[in-house]
Amino acid sequence: MSKITVPDHVRNPATEVVEPQLQPPPMFRIRMLNDDFTPMDFVVDLLMRFFHKSEETANQLMLQIHNEGSAVCGIYTRDIAETRLQQVETASRTSGHPLRCVMEQDRPD
Repeated sequence: MSKITVPDHVRNPATEVVEPQLQPPPMFRIRMLNDDFTPMDFVVDLLMRFFHKSEETANQLMLQIHNEGSAVCGIYTRDIAETRLQQVETASRTSGHPLRCVMEQDRPD
């Protein structure tokens, strides 16, 4: 009778583990919109409180919002962006201001 030898490693494509191709999650911009009613100090406070901007950066963003109509306050994953948007709008409504933010998908340059 003949002896059958089996190689140490037999390739079986059905059982091979394929490394997943991981990609970074899509990112979203929070853009704060200008209005004629919300006080500038309140906008600066929101930028510092919810977007963790320094006072100087918050003032620059507030002026950009005022002069250009809007400014990007931050870029986050979807869950974080939605939370920040909700926090800003809740704080605005609680204080009686009509300030709004919008969320838009970030496009890589």
